[in-house]
Amino acid sequence: MRPSICHLNGVDLPLDEARVPVLDRGFIFGDGVYEVVPAYGRVPFRFDEHIARLGRSLGEIGMRDPLGHEAWAALLARLLAGNDPADQCIYIQVTRGVARRDHAFPKDTPPTVFAYSFPFPHVPESLRRQGAACITLPDTRWLRAHIKSIALLGNVLARQASAEVGGQETILVRDGWLTEASASNVWVVRHGRLACPPMDNLKLAGIRVGLMDALAATAGVPLERRPVAEWELRCADEILLTSATKEVLAVTTLDERQVGTGKPGPVYAALHAAYQGAKQQQTD
Repeated sequence: MRPSICHLNGVDLPLDEARVPVLDRGFIFGDGVYEVVPAYGRVPFRFDEHIARLGRSLGEIGMRDPLGHEAWAALLARLLAGNDPADQCIYIQVTRGVARRDHAFPKDTPPTVFAYSFPFPHVPESLRRQGAACITLPDTRWLRAHIKSIALLGNVLARQASAEVGGQETILVRDGWLTEASASNVWVVRHGRLACPPMDNLKLAGIRVGLMDALAATAGVPLERRPVAEWELRCADEILLTSATKEVLAVTTLDERQVGTGKPGPVYAALHAAYQGAKQQQTD
């Protein structure tokens, strides 16, 4: 496999040669946003939606998109062509740049723009067959989770809690209502109907959340966007996770209790198949 090539502030260079000054506000304050774009066969999947979300996150923190749609497309194309394997993820990060340490925004400071690719971490087939084990925790993160901020300590601590007990994800609940998971959106299936909490400031608007409208229609699964109570989560026939790298993944254990039959269910199977079809359609 070839050495990894990344992009930093207008220059493409080997990843192990990239350096960022210690006074970068991303390093000092976590003052920046990021995006992860999956690519299959070196073709970005739902690129327009990812770049639009990056723009929304930048706007939420008072920054403008430093490149624009066409420049991002060209940058991703170079990284995908220059790195291996064919299935990759592109990580994009934009920070407010390098300035003396002061909480207030600096004036006229160029942003730091970084991007690199890594091999797509396909879910092992054994995990797909058996389903994921998850735990729940209170959602104690900040109230602007709709921003895809690089300040991810709350999510890191939540994910670590499940990692320490051998689980794959931590599902978060705030005041008796489902929000999301540490690095995934969460879906509940009861009586054949799929439900997802509406997007608001407490949840990241996952790109797969929008895609699920089309997938559910293809699979013939009724979909509802409404508040989901914690009791519905705990009484679900199926629980699903969606994210750029998990795609659609079944949860079969929650807080050491079996979900439904304890195996990936029919709604998961239908949506997973529809997801693979959407990938194939884009890369054809």
